[in-house]
Amino acid sequence: MSVLLKALLIGAALYACLVAVLASFQHALVFPRHMVGAAPPLPEHTERLTLPIGDAMLHGVRIPGRDPSRPTILGFPGNAWNAEAMALFLHQIAPSHDVVVYHYRGYAPSTGTPSAPALLSDALAIYDTLNGPVAAVGFSIGSGVAAHLAGARMLDRVILATPFDSLTKVAANSLPFLPVPWLFRHEMNAAEAMQNVAAPVTLVLATADEVIAPQRSDALVATLPQAQVIRLQAGHNDIYNHPDFVPALRRALR
Repeated sequence: MSVLLKALLIGAALYACLVAVLASFQHALVFPRHMVGAAPPLPEHTERLTLPIGDAMLHGVRIPGRDPSRPTILGFPGNAWNAEAMALFLHQIAPSHDVVVYHYRGYAPSTGTPSAPALLSDALAIYDTLNGPVAAVGFSIGSGVAAHLAGARMLDRVILATPFDSLTKVAANSLPFLPVPWLFRHEMNAAEAMQNVAAPVTLVLATADEVIAPQRSDALVATLPQAQVIRLQAGHNDIYNHPDFVPALRRALR
């Protein structure tokens, strides 16, 4: 056997091992539960919520607002956010609204195993427990969950921060040397879900996003000509500290 052929066989074996490892660990990469921070102190009037769904028990919080006639804000956090931190963040932005956010299944104290199909179906079950108009707010991977909800239920408005058209395509952009479309098991197709949404849509994009390639956000924008699009010069994680981020969310909620 020639040296070149041996090198090719070794390279092929190493590539196959890499594919197998990443395929096995994609669950931990998509849902990095170990990175979630501690919950912050919440207002004294915060209500603790539980919702049994199949073999999982979801835990969430409701922070009541000052004006019960306003739409309830239903939040869907990023994959490394603490749900209670998002609830507090949204409450501080819009104190007149009730705010409801649940920990994703598998994210303590919620039980079960997270997956894209589970998170998408859980969002519908959570929505169905609420009364009155609902505004969905999704951050990062939560934008995919909020988009799915918008396509399946009537919403007052939809606000997506650092959104994407397809989570599979996001993964493919990040790992262009791997056959991601064949391996990825956590698809969230926000572009497809949003096609018939009648509610007002606001998209807040990070122009220097290092996690979700700008082309993925732009692809979503291209499918939603009616959406209000706000572009902020920021990265994926520091967009929340951009001075125009909170004003943009407040305008979108008005």
